[in-house]
Amino acid sequence: METATECCTVKCFSSKCQAKIPSLFGLFAVPFRDSKALGSGTPKRKRAQTPLEAFHLHHLKVTDLSEQVWCEQEMVYKRKHPDLWSPEKLELLNTGKSIHLARELEVHDLVPVHTTSREDFWAIKVLNLLLMIHDLQAGQPVREFPVFGVLEGIFVLGVIDQLGYTAKGELELSELKTRRKASMPTAAQKKRDGFQVFLYKYLFDAMVQGCLTTEAFLQHLHLRPMQVLGPHVQEQVGNAGLTVHHFQDLLELMSLRLTFSEIPAVERLQIEYVHQESNAPLGTELLSYNKDSVAATVQHLLAYWKGRRDAEGVDIEDAWKCHYCTYAGICDWRMNKIGRSPGKNWQKRSR
Repeated sequence: METATECCTVKCFSSKCQAKIPSLFGLFAVPFRDSKALGSGTPKRKRAQTPLEAFHLHHLKVTDLSEQVWCEQEMVYKRKHPDLWSPEKLELLNTGKSIHLARELEVHDLVPVHTTSREDFWAIKVLNLLLMIHDLQAGQPVREFPVFGVLEGIFVLGVIDQLGYTAKGELELSELKTRRKASMPTAAQKKRDGFQVFLYKYLFDAMVQGCLTTEAFLQHLHLRPMQVLGPHVQEQVGNAGLTVHHFQDLLELMSLRLTFSEIPAVERLQIEYVHQESNAPLGTELLSYNKDSVAATVQHLLAYWKGRRDAEGVDIEDAWKCHYCTYAGICDWRMNKIGRSPGKNWQKRSR
């Protein structure tokens, strides 16, 4: 088992500290074992790798699925050719992260924490969650709330921008989106952003209903339950008033706190759009949630990752997206569409 020596950050409040870790991307792919036909020496044909296996992934992020809603083919090319990302898009991404960080620093400071294993990474994430559950129970708003769950057999994780209670006592989930243009997004962009928020609620509601088991957590992320936490992580755990030594101890606490916290399901969903350059508010979108629709979309999107269908690009009605895509020049989906459809219709379709 490989270990990692990293430096994480701790969210510090007046009376307690919360540890925060960076996003984890690839988590050690499981090797594919070839099988042979029973009763004969003739080997079976190798099963084709699923996209999860091909990209060496053990989990997905909520943003992976929301990118599929925008253009699944573009999402695939991002993973295959990350070097082709334009400097302009990277700059926009970094600017958005800076605005999110500034919002977070309004609530707490960040302090480095030394970690020595993957279990330490996840222990810090779980510790964050435990402390934020306490704050929600006390009626306080929280930021950067981690959510995770098993959907269609795949572990999916994400981070909610903000959770808090309205004046009416409703639990509200608020997502911050930054924009280069000083205008509200198009319908297609709202659809992508809205699905991201819907999936956050989908995962959060399942968590507070006790649907995530410690066994599923350990199995999907390939973590060691009896791994002793590093000294710096144990120090943060002690600062939170807890006494645990092994990773599984924190997982069991998380499961108990979520199940018996009496935190309600999210009742109100909104997206706040902000101009990147000026940080001026552009508007707020209130969303209407339909669980059955979200579940059906999740099933369709994850079918790609499980190898049950090929990646899909945009329909001709959304061909305008191709004009903003870094990968338009190498996109097989786009070339095939141009070959089957009148070029002028595909090229000139507008928003």
